[in-house]
Amino acid sequence: TLKLNTVDHNTFQDQISSYLQGTPDDVFTWFSGHRMRFFADKGLATPIDDVWDKVKGNYTEAFSTAVKGNDGHVYGIPVDYYPWAVFYRKSVFQAHSYKVPTSWDDLIKLCQQMKKDGLTPIALGDKDGWPAQGTFDIINLRLNGYDFHIELLTGKQKWTDPRVTATYKKWAELTPYYPSGFAGTTWQQGADTVVQKKAGMIVFGLFLSQEFSGPGDLDDLDFFPFPDLGTQYDAEKALDAPIDVVMMSKKSPNLSKDLSAAKSFLEFYAKGSSQLLLFKNAPGFIPTATDTDKSSFSPLQTKAAQIISNAKRITQFFDRDSRPDFAGANGMQSFLLTFLRQPQADPTQLQGKMQQFWDQLPQEA
Repeated sequence: TLKLNTVDHNTFQDQISSYLQGTPDDVFTWFSGHRMRFFADKGLATPIDDVWDKVKGNYTEAFSTAVKGNDGHVYGIPVDYYPWAVFYRKSVFQAHSYKVPTSWDDLIKLCQQMKKDGLTPIALGDKDGWPAQGTFDIINLRLNGYDFHIELLTGKQKWTDPRVTATYKKWAELTPYYPSGFAGTTWQQGADTVVQKKAGMIVFGLFLSQEFSGPGDLDDLDFFPFPDLGTQYDAEKALDAPIDVVMMSKKSPNLSKDLSAAKSFLEFYAKGSSQLLLFKNAPGFIPTATDTDKSSFSPLQTKAAQIISNAKRITQFFDRDSRPDFAGANGMQSFLLTFLRQPQADPTQLQGKMQQFWDQLPQEA
């Protein structure tokens, strides 16, 4: 018999470290990326390579990379995700004969035209600090590649690196097209300006679709992957798509007797038919398994599955790929707001502060 233990999202995140060190259940849900690797490195998760060998044919290479620990072992079964992309209303693009941009130059020209047409080209509501991290992620991925991005966020590269300077300088080309009050508005208020056809685009996760609740609004919502920047890393087609995983704990008092049942449960979760049951209750999160029956997907969900299948590399979003105490309100969220308030200033001084902040963090516990 399977016993399910449900804890609310924020409490679980706050308590998971002590939970895993105590007497945890056999299997638990978590995030892939740095947060998964952290518990693997601490010896609080059991490798599941034998399960992965049975199910890996049902996953793309990008999902495969996302569940590997620093030691090369597999620690999670991906169950769902939601991609970050550039969202817009089809009717707004049709009314103005806008074309979806595929290069940076196209994007800037489109922003210029939208501004002339009286629209806010790119909506942003960054009061909570994390929404802007999605734009940092994608520009850094396109300019400097997946490996550098992940190493930067985990302290293996320096924030003072000239490659980071290039990311901020590139981003500064987009900032004239943001609304002026972005630091005081929530992401929902930012998304609502796209709903109301006052803004042309927004860089965000698929879950913003919950704001498109009026009749016909959701059918009018569309997105495109962030444009190429003309570098060798365009070929990675990398993007933020936070992945939820199921993992096996290490310290469960019942794991030795439950081991084969726990492994069977993980195999069950790797099937599209199982993931579809979850999806029907949480349609903002897309199943990860390749054999998922997509006939019930909306056009938006089908497109989300398509861009993920094209991605060679998937990142988890800044606050899952880095330490929470670096990514949070006192760290990167605050630094990015400082950058966005004066985007034309030389970023190197701010980069020095970022590195200084990283260097003084205590050992991660």
